[in-house]
Amino acid sequence: MREYYIDLGSSTIKVYQYIDELELLEEHSIYFKNGFDPNLGISKENLGEVCSYFSELKAKYNFKYENTHIYVTGIFRNLSYQKKQELVRLFNDKFDLHFNIISHGIENYYLASAMKNDYNNKKVLIINMGGKTTELVTFNGSKVTDTKNLTVGVADLLNNFSKVNNSISGNTVSEMEQFIEDKLKDVSLDKDYDCAIFTGGEERFELLTNFNLVTNTLFDDGIHKYMVSLDDYIKGTEKVFYDIKMEELYELMPENPKWMDGARSGAIIPLVLFKKANVSWIIPSDLNLIHGVINDL
Repeated sequence: MREYYIDLGSSTIKVYQYIDELELLEEHSIYFKNGFDPNLGISKENLGEVCSYFSELKAKYNFKYENTHIYVTGIFRNLSYQKKQELVRLFNDKFDLHFNIISHGIENYYLASAMKNDYNNKKVLIINMGGKTTELVTFNGSKVTDTKNLTVGVADLLNNFSKVNNSISGNTVSEMEQFIEDKLKDVSLDKDYDCAIFTGGEERFELLTNFNLVTNTLFDDGIHKYMVSLDDYIKGTEKVFYDIKMEELYELMPENPKWMDGARSGAIIPLVLFKKANVSWIIPSDLNLIHGVINDL
């Protein structure tokens, strides 16, 4: 039976199809943080856009209640109980679909399920970053030994650095890095990780922007083919800030160019975490919580 799984976060909606394996069908970016208020809900414009998009999806893929599963995260957790209930009723009445806002703990659970592996007995830091939150999961061999939920995401940087998405960034890597360092000054991480895995479309992004990726020699799971050194991650990030124009970034993802609005800012939080954890190697990953949902079936 064909099933559909939707990851609806603070800024991006990812639509997957599952028959025998999971396939990303499309994605669409909406900045739900713009005009957001916990007691008033998402803005009228964003509500109209998300409803229009789901109307298109329902017609295109024949979404039904029994074959479509929506997992809502990020900023939607901050809505008042009344506003959460209003969205649940809206999706039920308008689309016959369940608007399922999951807790941070459940998101961590699915992230851990997505990333479950023995990692060749390595100690691995998993970083899953969204618009308003960042989840950290530590694997030691095949066991989860720690989780952390950080209330910081890409939106914090976009809200505070207005020139980052100029054609060439008008904000520097170092000043944005210092901003995140200050926010995470009370977060402590172990210093003995063998590598970090940065999830949520990072492999695709680093391939598109030609980071200096090399063959992953730390472990072989048939999924994560590449790794990049911390030095080359920094060089790749600086290239995206100072050498590749924003217009060129948009052209690299014509099907959803708005996703690139978070590309520069999205490199900063992981960079600070890599340094705090003394990580030498980074594994870029396209896995996310939906892969964990499938693994948990």
